[in-house]
Amino acid sequence: MIVGERLRSLREERNFSQGEIEKRTGLLRCYISRVENGHTVPAVETLEKFARALEVPMYQLLYDGETPPQLPNLRKRAGRENSWGDSGKDARTLAKFRRLLGKAKEDDRLLLLSIAYKMARKNSG
Repeated sequence: MIVGERLRSLREERNFSQGEIEKRTGLLRCYISRVENGHTVPAVETLEKFARALEVPMYQLLYDGETPPQLPNLRKRAGRENSWGDSGKDARTLAKFRRLLGKAKEDDRLLLLSIAYKMARKNSG
């Protein structure tokens, strides 16, 4: 099930109109319609607004079951307990960088990756 169909299904289960979702999220009704009809893919921040408006945990917007899916057992790499970006200010900076990088165009991301690669090689040599 695609996200738009899931949003519509959850909205209709709760007997909410698109106008009610508009009031609860601050999103325009025409935008809500475009999302529900699959013409627009919402950002994560927008999905969070939908989840709050529909009074459901966010995973329910992406998953059809009653309980959350099982997370894979991800092992921590040895010697990575206190790596840069794991906590505090560094973690917030890294999260902001990820968010901004996710909004960048593909060509811009490739350019940044190329620059970072060259800088890493220069510093390691």
